[in-house]
Amino acid sequence: MLLTGASGFIGSHLSQRLLSEGASVHAVSRQVRTSNHDRLHWWLADLGHFDEVQRLWKATRPDFVFHLASHVAGARELNKVLPTFYDNLASTVHLLTCATETGCRRVVVANSSEEPVTIDATTIPCSPYAAAKWSASAYGRMFHELFKTPVVMPRIFMTYGPDQKDEQKLVPYVICSMLQGEPPKVSNGTRLADWIFVEDVVEGLLLAAATPGIEGAGFDIGSGHLVSVRQIVDQIVEVLQTGVRPRFGAMPDRPLEQQRPADTKFAKEHLLWEPQMPLRQGLEATIAWYRERKSALVAHS
Repeated sequence: MLLTGASGFIGSHLSQRLLSEGASVHAVSRQVRTSNHDRLHWWLADLGHFDEVQRLWKATRPDFVFHLASHVAGARELNKVLPTFYDNLASTVHLLTCATETGCRRVVVANSSEEPVTIDATTIPCSPYAAAKWSASAYGRMFHELFKTPVVMPRIFMTYGPDQKDEQKLVPYVICSMLQGEPPKVSNGTRLADWIFVEDVVEGLLLAAATPGIEGAGFDIGSGHLVSVRQIVDQIVEVLQTGVRPRFGAMPDRPLEQQRPADTKFAKEHLLWEPQMPLRQGLEATIAWYRERKSALVAHS
């Protein structure tokens, strides 16, 4: 089992799930990492370089690949173009090439709800990240159509949950700010997004790897419902009850934001997958994790 992005938010949860089910996991990072688990093996590689991907592939010979490594940044700045190209698109093409040359049972390429879905002459991806993910989906479809590469491309929606690595993301940022007694600065709160708990995403990825007959497919992994930023923040405020009030409108909205619910029909019909965690319960579990972490840090300080 080859898992890229294993040190990231979704990747670390997926890694623990795979290990709990008895799998041997070959995890990839661009930083030196070690493990005390006898079935977790860390590899140092930059997937943007084809020679490093070839070396990694020859060493691990994976039956299954979960490609989660990504430069995750929705920013619209020019300096995000090259990192997202190499980390999100070139890495995907490199892995698909090795999988096609050598063979494997399934490649799961984690793509994004940021990708455009309705395609016509006026379609414009909303960011360098979205453009790279959109292109990765196109390459996946091409590899399957021309070379029969056993690739599937789940589009993952707005994931939240315990131990989110980037604490500038909305849910951990608001929770951590309020636990510290600091008013979180957020947008006006009108943006709508489809929020999905991380363990539901992990289950969807496992089924994407195991379900027969879906090669070449792209499909959504999300709740199927839109919830505004303000609703998310208000629920966090209700659960925490710290007395701290968020500052809505303190941050600008980003242009060209995608606002669509996941189309869960394919996942329900073919993967027999549906999200299990209600939003309020998922937020409560996430808040409990961050509270426990804060208590542990205070105890050791």
